[in-house]
Amino acid sequence: MKDVAKNRKTELYEWLKAAIMTLDLRPGADLDESRLSDEFQLSRTPLREVLRQLAGDGYVDLRENRGARVSEMSHMTLRDFFLAAPMIYGAVLQLAAQNARPAQIDDLKAAQEVFKSTLRSGSGADRAMANNRFHEVTGEMADNIYLLPSFQRLLIDHARISMTFYRPQDTQMVENVSEASAQHDAIIAAIEARDEIAAAQLAIDHWNLSRDQIELFVMPVGLDVQLGSVARNTPA
Repeated sequence: MKDVAKNRKTELYEWLKAAIMTLDLRPGADLDESRLSDEFQLSRTPLREVLRQLAGDGYVDLRENRGARVSEMSHMTLRDFFLAAPMIYGAVLQLAAQNARPAQIDDLKAAQEVFKSTLRSGSGADRAMANNRFHEVTGEMADNIYLLPSFQRLLIDHARISMTFYRPQDTQMVENVSEASAQHDAIIAAIEARDEIAAAQLAIDHWNLSRDQIELFVMPVGLDVQLGSVARNTPA
């Protein structure tokens, strides 16, 4: 029975994670805990355990006497996203180049193969989740208890923003996704070679590729950040 409950909790966690990142559950939406309990056959206690885990990871907000809701994406959070993204990506890839273990490099290569597969035949949601998994592995490689929570929240909002603005009929966007895949390969090579300088530069290049398209969706007023200089100043 314990294994069954554990499996159901894992299933619920993964379902909510994907639904939030692919916008099946919109930012700020209230979660129907009774419906989730019925659908996943979980009592209130294990359900709340899953929600607390999701809250700790940045997917949901828990409100006293008001239940859980999907984490918001406001003008302020988007501004913070633009400011923090290049610094956090740079730090993660530098640390990944320092600390990656052989098994993690294998995991990164496997994640990249899944991402490439979604480019050939997957949906936008499949692509977003595969891209997220690739970057999650780099966060695991970085292995920094202070950096990882910020990186996790960044990945959540990056996926949600990407799901909002991506248009498969836009030729430039399709080309950018292909370029992102090539950059993934270069990131793997830099990490495998323990090349922190190359990893830091790839963080800049990868972010700039995303930023050009994200700015079409939203650009915080008054934000003027020299991304290259910010990322290069990230501590090794």
